[in-house]
Amino acid sequence: MKAIAQIIGTAALSIIGGATAALLPAGSAVAATPAGNATVVYVRSGDLFSATGATEKKIADGNYARPRFSPDGTKLAALRDGRLWVMKADGSGKRRLTTRAAAGASWSPDGVWLAFASQSCTGGPGVFRVDVKHGGAPQALFPAECRTEALPAEPEIQPADAGTLTDRLRYDDAVAWSPDGTQVAFRGGLCESTYDACLSVGAVATGRERTVAAFGGGSLQTSGFAVVPTWRADGRKLAYTAYQEGETAADDKPVHVVEFDPATGAKRDLGAAQDRELAYVNAATAIVTGTHQGGSQLFVLDLTTGKRTAFKAGSQPTVRP
Repeated sequence: MKAIAQIIGTAALSIIGGATAALLPAGSAVAATPAGNATVVYVRSGDLFSATGATEKKIADGNYARPRFSPDGTKLAALRDGRLWVMKADGSGKRRLTTRAAAGASWSPDGVWLAFASQSCTGGPGVFRVDVKHGGAPQALFPAECRTEALPAEPEIQPADAGTLTDRLRYDDAVAWSPDGTQVAFRGGLCESTYDACLSVGAVATGRERTVAAFGGGSLQTSGFAVVPTWRADGRKLAYTAYQEGETAADDKPVHVVEFDPATGAKRDLGAAQDRELAYVNAATAIVTGTHQGGSQLFVLDLTTGKRTAFKAGSQPTVRP
């Protein structure tokens, strides 16, 4: 129960884009432009901002977290005070979609559904989907055994635990729906019966789960986590934020971004230490949240060379398709 309470509280307080981001000037100069003048929406001190090139505009005031563009780029899903809201891409037409406590949502490719994490029938984190147009009761996706069970009572939203960046990320339950609609990536899953922490990819049709990353338990002597997954638009790469404590100091890895190839199982680290929350612009470029002068800063990341260039003060980016 502690894990789900922590991630819900974390989402409600906009885990990284709150007080730390405020340490940077709100109008910090743009040092880079995402490829193709892509529109990026992000969080700064709980407010939502939209930037295209050098132009920045605040589109929503409030305690927001984890914005995500719809597949057609016309709408946004976001958490507000730990619950799921939808709005137009310019911030107008805000509508609360469910009263159920939620973690970061992800759109189905057809834009009909939003998947999000909340307490499941087992008492731990689970993945649900809700109809964007009609709302109604969420439907359980994972664990698959919950699909035939009654919807559990709505959990209370708890305040976020204070702590380091690592502490605040550890229980972030943001999910990611694959571009072909067949899979959802999420923290935890059946692999938690073997490992202390893990990241799974589950098949929407069958409920079958695949472990992508694992820490502690079994034969593993590491500890850590893998959270905030995101798919590349072609579905051929899955990136996530990770942290690792190894058997020796040489095996330790601070918060960083990992890119996973679902076809081969190959992994590579991207960006710099403390980078997190990657959002793909295209196959060659991404936006990541990094750390600058004690605050959260967005960087444009060249996925080929690894070059990072400062973009805007803020965190939790989402890029318009």
